[in-house]
Amino acid sequence: MQFNIILEKDEDGFSVTVPALDGCYTQGHTEKEAIFNAREAIICYLQGLEKLNQIKLTSGTYTRSLEVNI
Repeated sequence: MQFNIILEKDEDGFSVTVPALDGCYTQGHTEKEAIFNAREAIICYLQGLEKLNQIKLTSGTYTRSLEVNI
Protein backbone atom coordinates (compact mmCIF):
# COMPACT_ATOMS: atom_id res chain seq x y z
CA MET A 1 0.00 0.00 0.00
CA GLN A 2 1.22 3.47 -0.70
CA PHE A 3 0.08 6.57 1.18
CA ASN A 4 0.68 10.26 0.59
CA ILE A 5 1.79 12.20 3.65
CA ILE A 6 1.92 15.93 4.35
CA LEU A 7 5.04 17.15 6.16
CA GLU A 8 4.92 20.55 7.82
CA LYS A 9 7.96 22.19 9.42
CA ASP A 10 7.26 23.66 12.85
CA GLU A 11 9.22 24.85 15.90
CA ASP A 12 9.64 21.28 17.20
CA GLY A 13 10.66 19.70 13.88
CA PHE A 14 8.11 18.23 11.50
CA SER A 15 4.45 17.32 11.87
CA VAL A 16 2.95 14.72 9.56
CA THR A 17 -0.62 14.15 8.41
CA VAL A 18 -1.86 11.13 6.46
CA PRO A 19 -4.85 12.50 4.51
CA ALA A 20 -6.21 9.07 3.54
CA LEU A 21 -6.46 7.98 7.20
CA ASP A 22 -8.70 10.29 9.18
CA GLY A 23 -6.99 11.31 12.41
CA CYS A 24 -3.63 9.74 11.56
CA TYR A 25 -1.00 12.24 12.69
CA THR A 26 2.54 12.06 14.00
CA GLN A 27 5.70 14.14 14.31
CA GLY A 28 9.47 13.97 14.45
CA HIS A 29 12.42 16.18 15.29
CA THR A 30 13.93 15.58 11.84
CA GLU A 31 12.34 14.87 8.46
CA LYS A 32 13.78 11.35 8.54
CA GLU A 33 12.35 10.69 12.01
CA ALA A 34 8.96 12.12 10.97
CA ILE A 35 8.81 9.81 7.93
CA PHE A 36 9.80 6.82 10.07
CA ASN A 37 7.10 7.74 12.60
CA ALA A 38 4.55 8.16 9.79
CA ARG A 39 5.24 4.61 8.60
CA GLU A 40 4.72 3.33 12.15
CA ALA A 41 1.56 5.42 12.59
CA ILE A 42 0.07 4.05 9.35
CA ILE A 43 0.77 0.47 10.40
CA CYS A 44 -0.71 1.04 13.88
CA TYR A 45 -3.76 2.76 12.37
CA LEU A 46 -4.44 -0.17 10.03
CA GLN A 47 -3.85 -2.72 12.81
CA GLY A 48 -6.29 -0.80 14.99
CA LEU A 49 -8.95 -0.95 12.28
CA GLU A 50 -8.44 -4.69 12.01
CA LYS A 51 -8.77 -5.10 15.79
CA LEU A 52 -11.99 -3.09 15.73
CA ASN A 53 -13.13 -5.51 13.03
CA GLN A 54 -13.53 -2.68 10.54
CA ILE A 55 -11.30 -4.59 8.15
CA LYS A 56 -13.15 -7.86 7.71
CA LEU A 57 -11.12 -10.89 6.74
CA THR A 58 -12.81 -13.66 4.81
CA SER A 59 -11.98 -17.33 4.93
CA GLY A 60 -8.56 -18.04 3.44
CA THR A 61 -7.25 -14.50 3.96
CA TYR A 62 -4.71 -13.33 6.50
CA THR A 63 -2.69 -10.27 7.45
CA ARG A 64 1.05 -9.71 7.04
CA SER A 65 3.41 -6.87 7.80
CA LEU A 66 4.36 -4.95 4.67
CA GLU A 67 6.74 -2.11 4.01
CA VAL A 68 4.86 1.09 3.30
CA ASN A 69 6.39 3.17 0.49
CA ILE A 70 6.18 6.90 0.99
